[in-house]
Amino acid sequence: MKREIKARWTILTFFVMITSMAVAVAVLGTSPHVPLVIGTVTAAIVAIAHGFKWLEVEEMMYKGIKLALPAVVIIMLVGFTIGAWVGGGVVATMIFYGLKLISPAWFLVTILLLCAIVALAIGSSWSTMATVGVAGMGIGLSMGIPAPMIAGAVISGAYFGDKMSPLSDTTNLASGLTGTQLFDHIRHMLYTTIPGLIISLIVFGILGRKFADVNMNSESILTTLRVLQETFYISPWLLIVPVAVIFMVAKKIPAIPALLAGIVMGFLLQITVQGGSTKFALETLQSGFVLESGNELVDKLFNQGGLDGMMGTVSMTIIAMTFGGILEYSGMLKSLIQVIMKWAKSTGSLVASTITACIFTNATCSEQYISIVVPSRMFVKAYRDRGLHSKNLSRALEDGGTLTSVFFPWNTCGVFIFATLGVSAFEYAPYAILNFVVPIISIIYAYVGFAIVKLTPEELEEAKQKELEEEKALEPSAL
Repeated sequence: MKREIKARWTILTFFVMITSMAVAVAVLGTSPHVPLVIGTVTAAIVAIAHGFKWLEVEEMMYKGIKLALPAVVIIMLVGFTIGAWVGGGVVATMIFYGLKLISPAWFLVTILLLCAIVALAIGSSWSTMATVGVAGMGIGLSMGIPAPMIAGAVISGAYFGDKMSPLSDTTNLASGLTGTQLFDHIRHMLYTTIPGLIISLIVFGILGRKFADVNMNSESILTTLRVLQETFYISPWLLIVPVAVIFMVAKKIPAIPALLAGIVMGFLLQITVQGGSTKFALETLQSGFVLESGNELVDKLFNQGGLDGMMGTVSMTIIAMTFGGILEYSGMLKSLIQVIMKWAKSTGSLVASTITACIFTNATCSEQYISIVVPSRMFVKAYRDRGLHSKNLSRALEDGGTLTSVFFPWNTCGVFIFATLGVSAFEYAPYAILNFVVPIISIIYAYVGFAIVKLTPEELEEAKQKELEEEKALEPSAL
Protein backbone atom coordinates (compact mmCIF):
# COMPACT_ATOMS: atom_id res chain seq x y z
CA MET A 1 0.00 0.00 0.00
CA LYS A 2 1.37 3.41 -1.00
CA ARG A 3 2.10 5.86 1.81
CA GLU A 4 2.78 9.58 1.61
CA ILE A 5 6.52 10.25 1.58
CA LYS A 6 7.38 12.70 4.35
CA ALA A 7 9.67 15.65 3.73
CA ARG A 8 12.44 14.14 5.86
CA TRP A 9 12.87 11.33 3.32
CA THR A 10 13.18 13.84 0.51
CA ILE A 11 15.81 15.72 2.52
CA LEU A 12 17.67 12.45 3.14
CA THR A 13 17.63 11.63 -0.58
CA PHE A 14 18.88 15.07 -1.47
CA PHE A 15 21.57 14.87 1.24
CA VAL A 16 22.90 11.58 -0.16
CA MET A 17 23.07 13.00 -3.68
CA ILE A 18 24.71 16.28 -2.67
CA THR A 19 27.23 14.55 -0.38
CA SER A 20 28.28 12.09 -3.07
CA MET A 21 28.40 14.98 -5.57
CA ALA A 22 30.65 17.02 -3.29
CA VAL A 23 33.05 14.12 -2.78
CA ALA A 24 33.16 13.11 -6.44
CA VAL A 25 33.36 16.58 -8.01
CA ALA A 26 34.95 18.85 -5.41
CA VAL A 27 37.31 16.37 -3.72
CA LEU A 28 38.11 13.73 -6.35
CA GLY A 29 37.63 15.92 -9.43
CA THR A 30 35.50 13.39 -11.33
CA SER A 31 32.28 13.93 -13.30
CA PRO A 32 28.83 14.28 -11.65
CA HIS A 33 27.39 11.26 -13.49
CA VAL A 34 27.89 8.61 -10.79
CA PRO A 35 26.68 10.82 -7.90
CA LEU A 36 23.50 11.45 -9.88
CA VAL A 37 23.07 7.69 -10.30
CA ILE A 38 23.54 7.29 -6.53
CA GLY A 39 20.86 9.94 -5.97
CA THR A 40 18.51 8.16 -8.39
CA VAL A 41 19.04 4.80 -6.66
CA THR A 42 18.41 6.39 -3.24
CA ALA A 43 15.19 8.03 -4.49
CA ALA A 44 14.04 4.71 -5.97
CA ILE A 45 14.68 2.86 -2.68
CA VAL A 46 12.72 5.50 -0.74
CA ALA A 47 9.80 5.29 -3.18
CA ILE A 48 9.70 1.48 -3.09
CA ALA A 49 9.92 1.52 0.72
CA HIS A 50 6.76 3.66 0.70
CA GLY A 51 4.74 1.19 -1.36
CA PHE A 52 5.55 2.05 -4.97
CA LYS A 53 6.28 -0.89 -7.27
CA TRP A 54 9.43 -1.04 -9.33
CA LEU A 55 7.51 -0.70 -12.60
CA GLU A 56 5.95 2.51 -11.26
CA VAL A 57 9.37 3.87 -10.30
CA GLU A 58 10.69 2.94 -13.73
CA GLU A 59 7.79 4.81 -15.33
CA MET A 60 8.62 7.88 -13.20
CA MET A 61 12.16 7.83 -14.57
CA TYR A 62 10.92 7.57 -18.15
CA LYS A 63 8.51 10.46 -17.61
CA GLY A 64 11.39 12.53 -16.22
CA ILE A 65 13.54 11.72 -19.26
CA LYS A 66 10.66 12.62 -21.57
CA LEU A 67 10.58 16.12 -20.09
CA ALA A 68 14.24 16.60 -21.05
CA LEU A 69 14.00 15.23 -24.61
CA PRO A 70 13.57 18.69 -26.21
CA ALA A 71 16.70 19.84 -24.36
CA VAL A 72 18.60 16.71 -25.46
CA VAL A 73 17.77 17.37 -29.11
CA ILE A 74 18.93 21.00 -28.80
CA ILE A 75 22.15 19.91 -27.08
CA MET A 76 22.99 17.53 -29.93
CA LEU A 77 22.19 20.17 -32.55
CA VAL A 78 24.39 22.67 -30.73
CA GLY A 79 27.27 20.17 -30.99
CA PHE A 80 26.70 20.03 -34.75
CA THR A 81 26.38 23.83 -34.91
CA ILE A 82 29.65 24.54 -33.13
CA GLY A 83 31.50 22.02 -35.29
CA ALA A 84 29.99 23.38 -38.52
CA TRP A 85 30.61 27.02 -37.61
CA VAL A 86 34.19 26.39 -36.52
CA GLY A 87 34.89 24.35 -39.64
CA GLY A 88 33.16 26.92 -41.86
CA GLY A 89 35.26 29.78 -40.49
CA VAL A 90 32.28 31.56 -38.91
CA VAL A 91 33.69 31.45 -35.36
CA ALA A 92 37.15 32.44 -36.61
CA THR A 93 35.68 35.47 -38.38
CA MET A 94 33.77 36.55 -35.27
CA ILE A 95 36.90 36.23 -33.13
CA PHE A 96 39.09 37.99 -35.71
CA TYR A 97 36.89 41.08 -35.97
CA GLY A 98 36.17 41.00 -32.26
CA LEU A 99 39.89 41.29 -31.54
CA LYS A 100 40.14 44.10 -34.08
CA LEU A 101 37.22 46.16 -32.83
CA ILE A 102 36.56 45.57 -29.12
CA SER A 103 38.58 47.31 -26.39
CA PRO A 104 39.77 44.93 -23.62
CA ALA A 105 38.64 47.41 -20.94
CA TRP A 106 35.05 47.31 -22.21
CA PHE A 107 34.97 43.76 -23.50
CA LEU A 108 32.98 42.28 -20.57
CA VAL A 109 30.38 45.04 -20.76
CA THR A 110 30.21 44.74 -24.55
CA ILE A 111 29.77 40.96 -24.63
CA LEU A 112 27.11 41.16 -21.87
CA LEU A 113 25.09 43.73 -23.83
CA LEU A 114 25.56 41.88 -27.12
CA CYS A 115 24.32 38.60 -25.61
CA ALA A 116 21.39 40.45 -24.00
CA ILE A 117 20.34 41.98 -27.33
CA VAL A 118 20.64 38.72 -29.26
CA ALA A 119 18.78 36.68 -26.61
CA LEU A 120 16.07 39.36 -26.43
CA ALA A 121 15.65 39.12 -30.20
CA ILE A 122 15.57 35.33 -30.45
CA GLY A 123 14.24 34.36 -27.00
CA SER A 124 16.88 31.70 -26.34
CA SER A 125 19.77 31.88 -23.88
CA TRP A 126 21.11 28.53 -25.13
CA SER A 127 21.27 29.57 -28.79
CA THR A 128 22.87 32.87 -27.77
CA MET A 129 25.55 31.17 -25.68
CA ALA A 130 26.23 28.57 -28.38
CA THR A 131 26.88 31.28 -31.00
CA VAL A 132 27.79 34.72 -29.66
CA GLY A 133 28.95 33.19 -26.37
CA VAL A 134 31.39 30.76 -27.99
CA ALA A 135 32.90 33.56 -30.08
CA GLY A 136 33.04 35.81 -27.01
CA MET A 137 34.98 33.17 -25.08
CA GLY A 138 37.54 33.06 -27.89
CA ILE A 139 37.91 36.83 -28.07
CA GLY A 140 38.17 37.27 -24.30
CA LEU A 141 40.68 34.45 -23.82
CA SER A 142 42.82 35.95 -26.58
CA MET A 143 42.85 39.19 -24.57
CA GLY A 144 43.97 37.35 -21.44
CA ILE A 145 40.65 37.70 -19.61
CA PRO A 146 39.89 34.74 -17.27
CA ALA A 147 37.39 32.24 -18.68
CA PRO A 148 35.02 32.27 -15.64
CA MET A 149 34.73 36.05 -15.89
CA ILE A 150 33.87 35.91 -19.61
CA ALA A 151 31.38 33.10 -19.03
CA GLY A 152 29.70 35.11 -16.26
CA ALA A 153 29.23 38.09 -18.58
CA VAL A 154 27.89 35.86 -21.37
CA ILE A 155 25.47 34.09 -19.01
CA SER A 156 24.26 37.35 -17.41
CA GLY A 157 23.52 38.87 -20.81
CA ALA A 158 21.97 35.74 -22.32
CA TYR A 159 19.64 35.16 -19.37
CA PHE A 160 18.59 38.80 -19.23
CA GLY A 161 17.50 38.66 -22.87
CA ASP A 162 15.89 35.24 -22.51
CA LYS A 163 13.95 36.29 -19.40
CA MET A 164 12.63 39.50 -20.96
CA SER A 165 11.87 38.19 -24.45
CA PRO A 166 8.25 37.51 -25.47
CA LEU A 167 9.67 34.70 -27.63
CA SER A 168 11.22 32.85 -24.67
CA ASP A 169 9.71 29.50 -23.73
CA THR A 170 10.26 30.04 -19.98
CA THR A 171 8.69 33.51 -20.15
CA ASN A 172 5.61 32.12 -21.86
CA LEU A 173 5.55 29.12 -19.49
CA ALA A 174 5.62 31.26 -16.33
CA SER A 175 2.92 33.62 -17.59
CA GLY A 176 0.75 30.81 -18.97
CA LEU A 177 0.82 28.60 -15.87
CA THR A 178 -0.17 31.50 -13.61
CA GLY A 179 -2.83 32.94 -15.94
CA THR A 180 -0.92 36.21 -16.37
CA GLN A 181 -1.00 38.22 -19.59
CA LEU A 182 2.39 37.83 -21.28
CA PHE A 183 3.28 41.50 -21.54
CA ASP A 184 1.96 42.23 -18.04
CA HIS A 185 4.36 39.55 -16.86
CA ILE A 186 7.29 41.04 -18.81
CA ARG A 187 6.57 44.60 -17.62
CA HIS A 188 6.37 43.41 -14.01
CA MET A 189 9.78 41.71 -14.33
CA LEU A 190 11.36 45.04 -15.31
CA TYR A 191 11.28 46.08 -11.64
CA THR A 192 13.72 43.36 -10.61
CA THR A 193 15.60 42.61 -13.83
CA ILE A 194 16.62 46.14 -14.91
CA PRO A 195 18.32 46.89 -11.54
CA GLY A 196 20.02 43.48 -11.84
CA LEU A 197 21.29 44.41 -15.31
CA ILE A 198 22.57 47.80 -14.11
CA ILE A 199 24.43 46.20 -11.18
CA SER A 200 25.94 43.62 -13.55
CA LEU A 201 27.12 46.32 -15.98
CA ILE A 202 28.70 48.31 -13.15
CA VAL A 203 30.52 45.27 -11.75
CA PHE A 204 31.78 44.12 -15.17
CA GLY A 205 32.77 47.71 -15.97
CA ILE A 206 34.92 47.75 -12.83
CA LEU A 207 36.35 44.28 -13.53
CA GLY A 208 37.12 45.28 -17.11
CA ARG A 209 39.33 48.17 -16.01
CA LYS A 210 41.86 45.56 -14.87
CA PHE A 211 42.44 44.75 -18.53
CA ALA A 212 42.66 48.34 -19.79
CA ASP A 213 46.42 47.99 -20.14
CA VAL A 214 46.24 44.92 -22.36
CA ASN A 215 48.29 45.69 -25.44
CA MET A 216 46.24 44.80 -28.52
CA ASN A 217 49.47 44.79 -30.47
CA SER A 218 51.05 42.26 -28.12
CA GLU A 219 52.80 39.30 -29.64
CA SER A 220 50.19 36.78 -28.45
CA ILE A 221 47.24 38.67 -29.98
CA LEU A 222 49.11 39.41 -33.21
CA THR A 223 50.08 35.73 -33.40
CA THR A 224 46.46 34.72 -32.88
CA LEU A 225 45.32 37.03 -35.68
CA ARG A 226 48.05 35.72 -37.98
CA VAL A 227 47.20 32.05 -37.29
CA LEU A 228 43.50 32.75 -37.89
CA GLN A 229 44.28 34.32 -41.27
CA GLU A 230 46.62 31.48 -42.22
CA THR A 231 44.17 28.75 -41.17
CA PHE A 232 40.82 30.16 -42.25
CA TYR A 233 39.44 32.36 -44.99
CA ILE A 234 38.22 35.41 -43.04
CA SER A 235 35.46 37.58 -44.47
CA PRO A 236 32.59 39.69 -43.09
CA TRP A 237 30.33 37.78 -45.51
CA LEU A 238 30.66 34.69 -43.30
CA LEU A 239 28.77 36.57 -40.57
CA ILE A 240 25.66 36.13 -42.69
CA VAL A 241 25.31 32.67 -41.14
CA PRO A 242 24.77 33.74 -37.49
CA VAL A 243 22.75 36.76 -38.63
CA ALA A 244 20.49 34.46 -40.68
CA VAL A 245 19.93 32.09 -37.73
CA ILE A 246 19.15 34.97 -35.37
CA PHE A 247 16.76 36.44 -37.95
CA MET A 248 14.96 33.12 -38.39
CA VAL A 249 14.42 32.62 -34.67
CA ALA A 250 13.35 36.26 -34.27
CA LYS A 251 10.74 35.57 -36.95
CA LYS A 252 9.40 32.79 -34.72
CA ILE A 253 10.83 29.93 -36.74
CA PRO A 254 11.34 27.15 -34.14
CA ALA A 255 14.85 26.68 -32.77
CA ILE A 256 15.42 23.23 -34.30
CA PRO A 257 14.79 24.19 -37.97
CA ALA A 258 16.78 27.41 -37.45
CA LEU A 259 19.75 25.53 -36.00
CA LEU A 260 19.56 22.93 -38.78
CA ALA A 261 19.75 25.75 -41.35
CA GLY A 262 22.81 27.12 -39.56
CA ILE A 263 24.44 23.68 -39.56
CA VAL A 264 23.87 23.22 -43.29
CA MET A 265 25.28 26.67 -44.05
CA GLY A 266 28.37 26.06 -41.90
CA PHE A 267 28.88 22.61 -43.47
CA LEU A 268 28.73 24.07 -46.99
CA LEU A 269 31.11 26.91 -46.08
CA GLN A 270 33.66 24.41 -44.80
CA ILE A 271 33.66 22.67 -48.20
CA THR A 272 33.24 25.60 -50.59
CA VAL A 273 34.94 28.53 -48.83
CA GLN A 274 37.44 26.93 -46.45
CA GLY A 275 38.46 24.24 -48.95
CA GLY A 276 37.84 21.25 -46.72
CA SER A 277 36.89 17.86 -48.09
CA THR A 278 33.39 16.47 -47.69
CA LYS A 279 34.83 13.66 -45.56
CA PHE A 280 36.53 16.12 -43.19
CA ALA A 281 33.37 18.26 -42.98
CA LEU A 282 31.31 15.19 -42.02
CA GLU A 283 33.92 14.15 -39.46
CA THR A 284 33.76 17.68 -38.02
CA LEU A 285 30.01 17.30 -37.49
CA GLN A 286 30.52 13.95 -35.80
CA SER A 287 33.67 14.35 -33.70
CA GLY A 288 34.43 18.08 -33.81
CA PHE A 289 36.92 20.29 -35.62
CA VAL A 290 40.60 19.31 -35.40
CA LEU A 291 43.31 21.96 -35.74
CA GLU A 292 47.05 21.59 -35.19
CA SER A 293 48.39 25.10 -35.80
CA GLY A 294 51.19 24.92 -33.25
CA ASN A 295 49.60 27.79 -31.32
CA GLU A 296 48.27 26.36 -28.04
CA LEU A 297 45.63 29.06 -27.50
CA VAL A 298 44.24 28.86 -31.04
CA ASP A 299 44.19 25.06 -30.97
CA LYS A 300 42.32 25.12 -27.65
CA LEU A 301 39.76 27.55 -29.06
CA PHE A 302 39.05 25.63 -32.25
CA ASN A 303 39.39 21.95 -31.32
CA GLN A 304 35.77 21.65 -30.27
CA GLY A 305 32.23 20.95 -31.41
CA GLY A 306 30.68 17.85 -32.95
CA LEU A 307 28.08 15.37 -31.77
CA ASP A 308 30.58 13.23 -29.84
CA GLY A 309 31.57 16.19 -27.69
CA MET A 310 27.99 16.53 -26.48
CA MET A 311 27.41 12.90 -25.52
CA GLY A 312 28.66 13.43 -21.97
CA THR A 313 26.20 16.28 -21.66
CA VAL A 314 23.36 14.19 -23.07
CA SER A 315 24.05 11.28 -20.71
CA MET A 316 24.22 13.58 -17.68
CA THR A 317 20.94 15.20 -18.67
CA ILE A 318 19.22 11.80 -18.96
CA ILE A 319 20.58 10.60 -15.60
CA ALA A 320 19.63 13.88 -13.90
CA MET A 321 16.08 13.60 -15.19
CA THR A 322 15.66 10.04 -13.88
CA PHE A 323 16.45 11.47 -10.45
CA GLY A 324 14.11 14.41 -10.96
CA GLY A 325 11.35 12.20 -12.33
CA ILE A 326 11.23 10.04 -9.20
CA LEU A 327 11.22 13.09 -6.92
CA GLU A 328 8.41 14.75 -8.89
CA TYR A 329 6.06 11.85 -9.60
CA SER A 330 6.42 10.03 -6.29
CA GLY A 331 5.30 13.16 -4.42
CA MET A 332 8.65 13.58 -2.64
CA LEU A 333 9.15 17.08 -3.98
CA LYS A 334 5.58 18.10 -3.19
CA SER A 335 5.96 17.05 0.44
CA LEU A 336 9.01 19.26 0.86
CA ILE A 337 7.40 22.28 -0.77
CA GLN A 338 4.42 21.86 1.56
CA VAL A 339 6.81 22.18 4.50
CA ILE A 340 8.27 25.32 2.96
CA MET A 341 4.75 26.73 2.56
CA LYS A 342 4.23 26.60 6.35
CA TRP A 343 6.82 29.37 6.71
CA ALA A 344 4.95 31.72 4.34
CA LYS A 345 3.16 33.91 6.89
CA SER A 346 3.62 37.23 5.05
CA THR A 347 3.96 38.48 1.48
CA GLY A 348 7.73 38.68 1.93
CA SER A 349 8.01 35.13 3.22
CA LEU A 350 5.61 33.88 0.52
CA VAL A 351 7.77 35.29 -2.29
CA ALA A 352 10.93 34.10 -0.52
CA SER A 353 9.38 30.62 -0.18
CA THR A 354 8.46 30.61 -3.88
CA ILE A 355 12.00 31.51 -4.93
CA THR A 356 13.46 28.99 -2.46
CA ALA A 357 11.19 26.28 -3.87
CA CYS A 358 12.30 27.16 -7.42
CA ILE A 359 15.98 26.98 -6.43
CA PHE A 360 15.44 23.69 -4.62
CA THR A 361 13.62 22.24 -7.62
CA ASN A 362 16.47 23.33 -9.89
CA ALA A 363 18.88 21.55 -7.57
CA THR A 364 16.89 18.35 -7.16
CA CYS A 365 15.00 17.86 -10.41
CA SER A 366 17.84 19.23 -12.55
CA GLU A 367 15.56 20.89 -15.07
CA GLN A 368 14.68 24.57 -15.45
CA TYR A 369 11.15 23.90 -16.71
CA ILE A 370 10.23 21.79 -13.67
CA SER A 371 11.44 24.62 -11.40
CA ILE A 372 8.68 26.75 -12.93
CA VAL A 373 5.98 24.11 -13.37
CA VAL A 374 6.00 22.53 -9.88
CA PRO A 375 6.13 25.70 -7.74
CA SER A 376 3.48 27.34 -9.95
CA ARG A 377 1.09 24.52 -9.11
CA MET A 378 1.97 24.66 -5.42
CA PHE A 379 1.76 28.43 -4.86
CA VAL A 380 -0.94 29.75 -7.20
CA LYS A 381 -3.72 29.35 -4.62
CA ALA A 382 -1.61 30.89 -1.83
CA TYR A 383 -1.09 34.07 -3.85
CA ARG A 384 -4.79 34.21 -4.72
CA ASP A 385 -5.83 33.70 -1.08
CA ARG A 386 -3.52 36.54 -0.03
CA GLY A 387 -5.10 38.83 -2.61
CA LEU A 388 -1.92 39.09 -4.69
CA HIS A 389 -1.98 39.48 -8.46
CA SER A 390 -0.75 36.45 -10.40
CA LYS A 391 2.06 38.49 -11.96
CA ASN A 392 3.77 38.55 -8.56
CA LEU A 393 3.94 34.76 -8.73
CA SER A 394 4.98 34.63 -12.39
CA ARG A 395 7.84 37.06 -11.69
CA ALA A 396 8.99 35.08 -8.64
CA LEU A 397 8.98 31.88 -10.73
CA GLU A 398 11.30 33.43 -13.31
CA ASP A 399 13.50 35.20 -10.75
CA GLY A 400 13.94 31.99 -8.77
CA GLY A 401 13.57 29.32 -11.47
CA THR A 402 14.85 30.59 -14.81
CA LEU A 403 17.87 32.45 -13.43
CA THR A 404 19.20 30.05 -10.77
CA SER A 405 19.24 26.98 -13.03
CA VAL A 406 22.79 27.87 -14.10
CA PHE A 407 24.27 27.39 -10.62
CA PHE A 408 23.93 23.60 -10.46
CA PRO A 409 26.46 21.57 -12.51
CA TRP A 410 23.99 18.69 -12.85
CA ASN A 411 21.07 20.87 -13.98
CA THR A 412 20.50 20.75 -17.75
CA CYS A 413 21.43 24.45 -17.97
CA GLY A 414 24.67 24.02 -16.00
CA VAL A 415 25.53 20.96 -18.07
CA PHE A 416 24.87 22.82 -21.32
CA ILE A 417 26.98 25.82 -20.31
CA PHE A 418 29.93 23.61 -19.36
CA ALA A 419 29.70 21.75 -22.66
CA THR A 420 29.35 24.97 -24.67
CA LEU A 421 31.57 27.50 -22.92
CA GLY A 422 33.97 25.04 -21.28
CA VAL A 423 33.59 26.56 -17.79
CA SER A 424 32.01 24.73 -14.84
CA ALA A 425 29.27 26.16 -12.64
CA PHE A 426 31.61 26.25 -9.66
CA GLU A 427 33.96 28.54 -11.61
CA TYR A 428 31.53 30.97 -13.26
CA ALA A 429 29.00 31.19 -10.39
CA PRO A 430 30.59 34.27 -8.72
CA TYR A 431 30.50 36.10 -12.06
CA ALA A 432 26.94 35.20 -13.12
CA ILE A 433 25.98 38.41 -11.38
CA LEU A 434 22.53 39.02 -12.84
CA ASN A 435 21.50 35.47 -12.02
CA PHE A 436 22.05 35.77 -8.27
CA VAL A 437 21.35 39.49 -7.81
CA VAL A 438 17.82 39.45 -9.28
CA PRO A 439 16.39 36.82 -6.85
CA ILE A 440 17.80 38.83 -3.93
CA ILE A 441 16.20 42.04 -5.27
CA SER A 442 12.90 40.18 -5.71
CA ILE A 443 12.87 39.02 -2.08
CA ILE A 444 13.79 42.49 -0.78
CA TYR A 445 10.94 44.05 -2.77
CA ALA A 446 8.48 41.55 -1.31
CA TYR A 447 9.48 42.29 2.29
CA VAL A 448 9.35 46.08 1.87
CA GLY A 449 6.21 45.93 -0.28
CA PHE A 450 7.67 47.60 -3.34
CA ALA A 451 6.37 46.59 -6.81
CA ILE A 452 3.92 44.12 -5.25
CA VAL A 453 0.56 44.33 -6.98
CA LYS A 454 -2.65 43.36 -5.18
CA LEU A 455 -5.88 42.25 -6.80
CA THR A 456 -8.71 44.75 -6.97
CA PRO A 457 -12.00 43.63 -5.32
CA GLU A 458 -13.38 42.89 -8.80
CA GLU A 459 -10.29 40.87 -9.79
CA LEU A 460 -10.37 39.00 -6.47
CA GLU A 461 -14.02 38.06 -6.96
CA GLU A 462 -13.28 36.95 -10.51
CA ALA A 463 -10.34 34.84 -9.28
CA LYS A 464 -12.51 33.17 -6.64
CA GLN A 465 -15.19 32.44 -9.21
CA LYS A 466 -12.61 30.91 -11.52
CA GLU A 467 -11.33 28.74 -8.66
CA LEU A 468 -14.88 27.46 -7.96
CA GLU A 469 -15.36 26.64 -11.63
CA GLU A 470 -12.06 24.72 -11.69
CA GLU A 471 -13.06 22.73 -8.58
CA LYS A 472 -16.48 21.99 -10.04
CA ALA A 473 -14.91 20.77 -13.27
CA LEU A 474 -12.92 18.22 -11.27
CA GLU A 475 -16.00 16.79 -9.57
CA PRO A 476 -17.35 13.51 -10.97
CA SER A 477 -20.46 13.89 -13.12
CA ALA A 478 -23.74 13.03 -11.48
CA LEU A 479 -25.30 9.78 -12.74
